Amino acid sequence: MKKIISILLITLSVSAFSQNKGKSLLQDVSAKVKSYENISLDFKYVLENTSENIKQETRGDVVMQGEKYRLNILGITRLFDGKTMYSISPGDEEVTISSDNTGEEDNITPSKMLSFYEDGYTYSMDIEQNIKGRKVQYVKLTPIDSNSEIKHILLGIDKQTKHIYNLIQIGKNGTKTTLTVNSFKTNEPLSKTLFTFDANKYKDYYINKLD
Repeated sequence: MKKIISILLITLSVSAFSQNKGKSLLQDVSAKVKSYENISLDFKYVLENTSENIKQETRGDVVMQGEKYRLNILGITRLFDGKTMYSISPGDEEVTISSDNTGEEDNITPSKMLSFYEDGYTYSMDIEQNIKGRKVQYVKLTPIDSNSEIKHILLGIDKQTKHIYNLIQIGKNGTKTTLTVNSFKTNEPLSKTLFTFDANKYKDYYINKLD
């Protein structure tokens, strides 16, 4: 019995130490991100579900400034000005306008991508890997909400720059989503109208306004 109690205490101590280290590392990442006026990312996005024989891979780019962002992916531009979302589809000649829906817990939007982990998760240190000459430390995030559709997330952090290298999200339905940052630029000169929707450019588009 004493041996079992000793093992249990050691396990709990290691777990607490791992969680504290993971949280400390994420706090460093968060402080670094918040110190920038704006962030521009190019990324690769892969969606996999082996049981459904699904594998989708695409590339995209996003510019973020506070809550505002401009995301280009799959031929669609998603523009969020802080209050309203505009999804612009040149292929369909359609603009969908909707109110902010970032309140959904499992919805990791571009503006949340570099800070979503601050609330709602428990943390533990995972493996460290050498990827293309950089040391990437993974932190495992597990949702506190048992009803979350997310099983866990692995957040890969470049130990030197304290920037997020990649995000691997495992869903309870077996879906694996991987987002890898190819380039990370900060404090770039931005157009004053970058996050502004100009209706005059889309006069011939169908405007779909959602409640």
